[in-house]
Amino acid sequence: MTDEYYPWGGEFTACAPHGCVAVVLLNIQYTPPEDVAIYGSLKTENIGIEKIIANTISNPWIRFLVICGDDIRGHRSGSSLIALYKNGIDHNHRIIHAPGAIPYIENLKENAIKRFQAQMTVIDLIGEKKKKKSMK
Repeated sequence: MTDEYYPWGGEFTACAPHGCVAVVLLNIQYTPPEDVAIYGSLKTENIGIEKIIANTISNPWIRFLVICGDDIRGHRSGSSLIALYKNGIDHNHRIIHAPGAIPYIENLKENAIKRFQAQMTVIDLIGEKKKKKSMK
């Protein structure tokens, strides 16, 4: 099922094919629950973001993207991904208002970005590094 939904390779783990949550890990060692669709790290504010967009929109079940951990120094890949979600790209393919060093989306068409923006709800937990204790 992994090849069907996730056409772009990368450092990720596919879990529940019909899960509605994808998790992006920034400088954090964490294993999400098995009912998430996919999770993995994000290091760069360009090709890394392109892979996340391509792989999440290829799975129609994914509706939520959780970003957690400490942003990558210099690259600011997590903040750049949030900027892409909120603002899109300009005519030069630069992510609008992205703080990253080289925030350019070169390998995706604008309709893929618009689909990402429409399909996902991004949950910004940048800076969050601790797993919350469950309330039982």
